[in-house]
Amino acid sequence: MGVDPMKAMLTVVTCLLIAAGARAGDVYVVTDSKGNRAYTDRPQSLPAEKITVRGTEPSSEDATRAQSRVAGYAAEDAALGQQQEKTEAAAKAKLQTAEDRAKRCVDARDRYQSMMNARRLYEEGPDSERRYLSSEEIDASRADAKQMMDMFCEGQ
Repeated sequence: MGVDPMKAMLTVVTCLLIAAGARAGDVYVVTDSKGNRAYTDRPQSLPAEKITVRGTEPSSEDATRAQSRVAGYAAEDAALGQQQEKTEAAAKAKLQTAEDRAKRCVDARDRYQSMMNARRLYEEGPDSERRYLSSEEIDASRADAKQMMDMFCEGQ
């Protein structure tokens, strides 16, 4: 899953605001009984030495770099989204193909069974006239139906 461009921009803005807020506060140095120094904005014990911390304002180059990173994240997110859509479409097509093949197998099997069980076969002509098939034509129709059934039901 990619980075949401809106979240990335919000993160950059939040970091800049936090950095600006931290720069505005007081910083103290506290030394404990072992001589270890700790830096804090809320000293737990006194005496605490107040120090001056100088920060730098973000430059326009920093802002440009941050914007280019956000744009890069957006492009990556779009590419990942397209790849995911392609993968889902391929899986759906494969499922539809399998379902379609199964349906055709059932239809071909039903057609073959009905041809094998029928005593007489016919073709409908113009004006819904029936023309009954000869024995050779019936055998050829049954062979065609068997071939279609074998083709669609292969591996099932």
